[in-house]
Formats: sequence, structure tokens, C-alpha cells
Amino acid sequence: MPSHGAEKAVNGEANLAQRMTARSLPAPPGTRPRRHDHGRFDIRIGRDGTWYYKGSPIGRKELVCLFASVLKRDADGSYVLETPVERGRIEVEDAPFIAVEMCWRDCDCGDGKPQQCLSFRTNLDEIVTANAEHPIRVEIDPRTREPRPYITIRPGLEARINRAVFYEMVALAQPERVGGRDVLGVWSEGVFFPIDEVSAVGAAAE
Repeated sequence: MPSHGAEKAVNGEANLAQRMTARSLPAPPGTRPRRHDHGRFDIRIGRDGTWYYKGSPIGRKELVCLFASVLKRDADGSYVLETPVERGRIEVEDAPFIAVEMCWRDCDCGDGKPQQCLSFRTNLDEIVTANAEHPIRVEIDPRTREPRPYITIRPGLEARINRAVFYEMVALAQPERVGGRDVLGVWSEGVFFPIDEVSAVGAAAE
């Protein structure tokens, strides 16, 4: 039997989700709905992509998808859930999404020549193809050389590419000369995304 605290958390999730659905209700003609700023919602996205409400994991994926659909990034870097009537900041430990699967294919990107295209599926089943609008970036720890790869899902919102998918991506990498440096990276829709310097990758493999 679920504890009283767990039941209360589930009810809280449902109430918050119900308010969020107000985004689909049109305002009367000629009026603008008043948005209530809560300051901060007690919602946290962990490093593994799990969403928490008041410290408890949100178990219903449809609720997580609902909240994710109204997730935005402010100019100051903070993450907010925002609808025409509700707004509040949330905590994100790393990136709000996790890329859990990659699909490789040859595609015609407009010039009639086959090009490599890399598409990624997130833990919330959103699919994007790496390109100029959805770039891949890789942060390299200067001390350990450990990579932290990300792909942009929506403006200001990224998915961290998990380790298994990153290894698949590295297997498709090839060297290119960029800015006077020899770097290893991947192509997608005609755009080259660097991963690391060739010399650093070679040293790590030894």
C-alpha cells in the first residue's frame, strides 16, 4: 500500500498537470490570460533524466511528457515550466533530456548527393536529427579528458548523449581539418561536429 506521503505527491503531480493543461484552453476574444508566477516549482530533473516532484520520482511518463512540453530556458540559463497561465522555475542537474538511441542513415539533404544523417531518440521519445538547428557539442574535461556529449533538442534545451550511444557515434567519426587542427568528429546533414582532437583520441586509445 502506498504511503500517505507518496499518495500526496501523486495527487500534487496530478493537480499541477491539470493546471498545466490550461495552456490548451483559448482565452476569450480580446483578452489575455493572467499568468501566475510561482517563483519555483518543487520539480527536479536528475542527471539520469528522472523527473522528481517534491523528492519523489514521477512515475507516469505521460505526466513527464506534459511537463517537458512546456519546458523552456530563460535568458539567464534557468529552466522554467511556462504556459499562458502558469510559470515556475525548476532544477535541472545536467541536461533535461537523455539521448538513448541513435539511428544512422544515408539521406538526400538537398544537393542530390547521399549524406550521413544521425537521428537521436530521447528518453521521452522525441526524435531529432543532428544538423545546424540541432547541433552536437562535446565538452572535454581538461583534466581527465572525459567527454560530455550533448545534442540540442529545442532552443536552449539539450539532451545528454548517453555513454552507449556516444560510443556508437564515435565509431562513425572521421578526421577533418578544422581551424588548423586535426579533429575527429561526425557528419550529419552536411554539418561536421567535432568530438576531440585526433591526437588526444589516439593517446586515450593507447
